Amino acid sequence: MNLKPIILTLFLIASLSAKAQNEVKENTRPKVGLVLSGGGAKGLAHIGVLKVLDSLGVKVDYVAGTSMGSIIGALYASGYSGKQLDSIFQNVDFDTIINDDLPRSSTAFSERDNMEKYAVKLPFENFKIKLPSALSRGHNTYSLLLKLLIHVNTINDFSKLPIPFFCIATNIENGKQVVLDRGNLTQSIMASGALPSLFQPVTINNEILIDGGVVNNYPIDELREKGMDVIIGVDVQDGLAARDDLTSAPEVLLQINNFRTINAMKTKVKKTDIYIKPNIKDFNVVSFDQGNDIIESGRYAAITKLSGLKKVASSKPNINQKIKLKRIDSVTINGVKIKGLENYTRAYVLGKLKIKKKKKVSYRDFTKGLNNLVATNNFDAFEFELKDSPNKIGYDLVARVKEAQVNTFLKLGLHYDDLYKSAALVNLTKKRLLFKNDVGSLDIILGDNIRYNFDYLIDKGFYWSVGLRSRYNQFNKNISAALFLEEDVISNMGLNKMDVKLRDQTNQFYLKTLFRRDFSLALGLEHKRLMIDSETIPGDTPDEEFIIESSDYLSVFGNLKFDTYDNKYFPKKGVYFNGGLNIYFNGSGIVDDFEEFSIAKAEVGYAIGVSDKIALNLRSSGGFKFGDKSNKSLDFALGGYGNNFINNFIPFLGYDFISLSGNSYVKASVVADFEFIKHHHITLEGNWANVDDNIFDTGEWFTLPDYRGYAIGYAIETFLGPVQTKYSYSPEQGEGTLFFNVGFWF
Repeated sequence: MNLKPIILTLFLIASLSAKAQNEVKENTRPKVGLVLSGGGAKGLAHIGVLKVLDSLGVKVDYVAGTSMGSIIGALYASGYSGKQLDSIFQNVDFDTIINDDLPRSSTAFSERDNMEKYAVKLPFENFKIKLPSALSRGHNTYSLLLKLLIHVNTINDFSKLPIPFFCIATNIENGKQVVLDRGNLTQSIMASGALPSLFQPVTINNEILIDGGVVNNYPIDELREKGMDVIIGVDVQDGLAARDDLTSAPEVLLQINNFRTINAMKTKVKKTDIYIKPNIKDFNVVSFDQGNDIIESGRYAAITKLSGLKKVASSKPNINQKIKLKRIDSVTINGVKIKGLENYTRAYVLGKLKIKKKKKVSYRDFTKGLNNLVATNNFDAFEFELKDSPNKIGYDLVARVKEAQVNTFLKLGLHYDDLYKSAALVNLTKKRLLFKNDVGSLDIILGDNIRYNFDYLIDKGFYWSVGLRSRYNQFNKNISAALFLEEDVISNMGLNKMDVKLRDQTNQFYLKTLFRRDFSLALGLEHKRLMIDSETIPGDTPDEEFIIESSDYLSVFGNLKFDTYDNKYFPKKGVYFNGGLNIYFNGSGIVDDFEEFSIAKAEVGYAIGVSDKIALNLRSSGGFKFGDKSNKSLDFALGGYGNNFINNFIPFLGYDFISLSGNSYVKASVVADFEFIKHHHITLEGNWANVDDNIFDTGEWFTLPDYRGYAIGYAIETFLGPVQTKYSYSPEQGEGTLFFNVGFWF
């Protein structure tokens, strides 16, 4: 008798019976819902709870959240485990995220100068100050969340996520709650977490939305309606404060806002099957620097509910523990769709984004492009999605922009240094002055030396931009006579130094573009009017000043600049290059028998962080004149400490301003910066130089330095800019020089 068919039949019956029993068991398993409340930084406690749920094998069937609970909940629902979330948030710089700090390199060169010289910026509309709707536009937060959720970016129905999900926001116009369960997931949780005054409102489906905690900080009823049998709730809300803690207006307002939420929770707690309340009384909504302690408080609170959690634990592993998330290192953008542009062109936006269609770029460069656009401050909102391209290769970038309505700004600054002395800066900036994509800026500098700067730029992005610039500078200084007078004149008159008054007006018309993505290339025409006189040398009459220079020069110029320093004054990383050439082809005025001459110069720098507190900045520079060399007014002059020097004045520690001169020079410097307390710096510096006439012809540029200077300094970074003092010493002079400045340089 053949028993094989019988045995096979019995085996199949047993297998089908076991499978049926498992299906019945799975179908009878209670559906578990997870509700996560809002609470700002206190919401990090949710991560500690999730780690416990994962370790027990609790299978969550639906997640609901509000505010920070929606952010943690969405990430969990998209496939991250509690352990992965812990690792992610350990590496997040919350100060940068919340404050919307952008890397310095994200700002265009022309705009970077504005960013680094004004202490106060006041937006105007119809001659009234118009303050922004929030401290942060949420750009950094959006960029981070988009990257973390990019693996589910094609899912528009949140019930189709690995774990179904929804979150709560508040319609700011009518005060009603909005349940967000479909659409752009990143945008939805940004709306749910848009804490009033901290993050600006988010527009979805023509509704203006803010933090869901305003109306429903614990959406348990909405979650129960999804058919959940057991609900695990994590509550990180504050209780009511005692009278001793109500000592300020914000604390009183927060207490008033908490009345409704806490009263509502009395009922909601009873509806929660497993209620987890971490001890977060020692933390507040911005205690992100105490993230480890907050996460641990969530883990501990969950452990106290072990018996209840074990009852709902599934024999199957949590779905989150089965998903392997791929790291996104690069993206290919096949198409770009931009909605909302009125005053700015598509070319302008693409130029700032530095996106070229169908070209693969690193995700880091993609993020840098986004930062470049946001750093213009021309847009109140830039919301975007990466959608799968129809050809299944790469993504389509779909963006909606909200152009900034305010386009006029009053900016102020204060400064003191040893050359220009005291100065107060008043600036008026207007965007969209004459055309789309343009900006005009006028600086009026009042004080010991009145000056002005005017800039106008029509920004064309990748295409050639058109600019106009006009600048006027003046100062009085006792300087080396060798800069302006010939040696025989100096010898006959017995002069070493002379008091001079210098006035310089420079006007430029130029074209500018981006070269190889990060280089700024400018080509243009320059007119310079240079006036120098002195009371030290008698003029033709006793009442007249001796005129050293009163001439007009015309030149064509080119400039190539690259700058990735993370800080202009105290860089810890980055590379700097600035090279320029002026070809002077015409001169008039006191100049006799003008002959063409040219001046070339370049500077390169490299900053490296040795540790968290110590950085080194290595710099070198050089320049030379060729063609006619008889006119000395535009020669190189070394000495002093400062930034934004005009013409060919070069800072050199150990010597006073404009002490060393020649038609060519080389210089090297090293700065060691020790930031012993945040924003407090001790610096040790050394610089070495050779400067004289024709040193590149004689070989003097490649010899041991003729001039040396060393300095120790102390600096504080303030909202006005750096406050610095430096004591410098020159071995050749055998004496020291003290430099002092306050505020951003302008």
